[in-house]
Amino acid sequence: MKQTSNIEILTETVIVDIFGKDGVEGVTVKHKGGTSEESVRNISVTGYFAAVGRKPQTDVFKNQIDTDEQGYFKTDGFSTKTNVEGVFVAGDCADPVYRQAVIAAASGCKAALDVEKFLNS
Repeated sequence: MKQTSNIEILTETVIVDIFGKDGVEGVTVKHKGGTSEESVRNISVTGYFAAVGRKPQTDVFKNQIDTDEQGYFKTDGFSTKTNVEGVFVAGDCADPVYRQAVIAAASGCKAALDVEKFLNS
């Protein structure tokens, strides 16, 4: 990978805080496996990009809502309906192809319309 002096790529790291007075001035990060204070540090930044990973975070619903072998929620065709009546899904956890924010926003709108239809029926 090409090295760039003003870019640091962090893996297995979570953002604990974003701080600044008149905008973003820094972030506090913690290494996931760390248990000591050394695993937490502040980084001065004027901007940042956070990637949330490639695995949908759906485990909390395991054994409740059907998922595929990769962990994405299964839906009824192109709708946002799940196997649980009244439960609709949207965004990255239901879209193994596109997964990104624009798709999530559009999918959220679809879910809102499905919920409205469900509540009115």
